[in-house]
Order: sequence, then C-alpha cells, then structure tokens
Amino acid sequence: MNKRDFVSLADYAREEIWELLHTAKQLKIAHRAGQERPVLRHKTLAMIFQKPSLRTRVSFEVGMTQLGGHAIYLAPGDIRLGERETTEDIAKVLSRYCDGIMARVFGHEIVEELARHASVPVINGLSDREHPCQILGDLLTVWERKGRIEGLKLAWVGDGNNVCHSWLQAAPKLGMSLSVATPAGFEPLPEIVEYARQFGSVELTHDPVEAVRGADVVYTDVWASMGQEAEAEQRRRVFRPFRVNRELMKHAHPDAIVMHCLPAHYDEEIAHEVAHGPQSVIFDQAENRLHAQKGLLVLLLR
Repeated sequence: MNKRDFVSLADYAREEIWELLHTAKQLKIAHRAGQERPVLRHKTLAMIFQKPSLRTRVSFEVGMTQLGGHAIYLAPGDIRLGERETTEDIAKVLSRYCDGIMARVFGHEIVEELARHASVPVINGLSDREHPCQILGDLLTVWERKGRIEGLKLAWVGDGNNVCHSWLQAAPKLGMSLSVATPAGFEPLPEIVEYARQFGSVELTHDPVEAVRGADVVYTDVWASMGQEAEAEQRRRVFRPFRVNRELMKHAHPDAIVMHCLPAHYDEEIAHEVAHGPQSVIFDQAENRLHAQKGLLVLLLR
C-alpha cells in the first residue's frame, strides 16, 4: 500500500507545499460559500495526544467533520503510547481501523516510529522538534495578508524551538528570507539551519532589533514550551530583551504583520497591545489551522 506521511516539512518540495496551500485555499473558499463537499465520507482519523491541545484537537476534529469524515480523540491516558503497548503495535492496530493517524507527542522519534510502522498516512500534529501543521496555517495566513510569500522577510524572535525549525524547513523553499534572533545558547538546531540555507537566506543573531529591522512578518512563541516548565523562571530572565512590544515593532516594515502560534503569555514574549493590535494576525492563524489541515487531509486520505 502506497502512502504519504506528513512528519516533517523537510520531506516536502516547494511544489508540494504550494499544492497543499492551494488546496487549503480552495477548501476555505468552498466552506465560506457553503459549497463544501463530503470528500472524506466514511474516512476516520485517529488522533493521538500526549500533550493537551486547543487548536490542534479542535481544528482536526472539526476539519474531518466538515469533510464528511470522523475523528477519534485518544487522550494521554487512553492508550499510554509506548507504555501500555508498544508504539509499533499501536501503529499497526490503528492502521487496521482508521484511514490516517495524527499524533501530538513529546519526542519526534515517536511520530517517526508511528510513520515507520503504520500502513496509513501519519501526520505530525506537533513534536518537540517540529510543528509542520502550524506552519501550513501560517503560510496560508501570510499569503492571504501579503498576497505573496516570495521576497518577504520573516523575523523570528525568541526561542529556536520546534515552530522555528518548521519555518526554517519551509520558508526558504518558497522564497522567504529568515532572520532568527535568540539568546545565546537557544539557537535552532545547526543541522536544520544548514538544511534551510540550501534554499535561501537565513541569518542568526542575538539582537532582536537587528532581526526585526525591515521585516514583513514578525513571529514569536512562548519562551518555555510544554515539558520545559522547570526552566521557565530562568528562561524569563534570559529572554526578557526578546519581548515583542511596540518599541521593537517600530524597527519592522510599517505594514508588517505580527504572528504567534498561541497560547500566548502576555507581557512575556509578546505585549497584549501588540497581540491584539491592528498588525496582529494571530486569530487568522488559528482559523487557518483548520483550512490548511483540511487541505492536508484531503491530499493524504483521499
């Protein structure tokens, strides 16, 4: 059985990313016009969660419903992935029941193992290394707001985390330049930066002003992700100069947009007045998770 997984944007070429975005845009237009068709009728998506979720769970579940299919939520305590039963066996059993598997996990190796053993498509709903579904929705948002992706500059301000990694794997392929500002010691993984530089311009700096200067898109994320709670207080001290506020935004392009994948810790990584201000598109991003993932589901499951 031939299948395609969505574990990493590094696995997808420029043309394939654009196919996903065009499909998502068409589905969004059809949905808003009341012309959506149940193209995934009788299809079922298994959703494995090791981490709590708002956008990932709701967008995938609603997406499957709108496309005529069904989604099954498997909470952390339901299957105890890799504890009660091996990841390999879970992948093989779910493949007998379902048409696809989405997993939101801690270790990236878990979603890789699911993909290795499953005979149905596996989608990375988030791992500690990458968050490709988030970036699909973000790219759709940038495309809608700016009318293009190629030639834009995105400034990443904060932690070189999983969301940053997925931006690095996608944006240069589409002609965006990236300027990543992190505190020393919190840079994105060198191998992912090296991969990104094969396709376009990537600059690393420890100066947020330098990164944001002339940017069309300013992006930030929480300073301590799930699983890093013990480091939260130390990170607050180290990251304080990297707060996205009105002062920092003065250095961006006048019509720059502000992005955050949510949940946000206001007045830590981003000021409330910026997150809810006229330049913010954070709730467009949240909505576009739904449409982007519907495009992904259609291309993988149909």
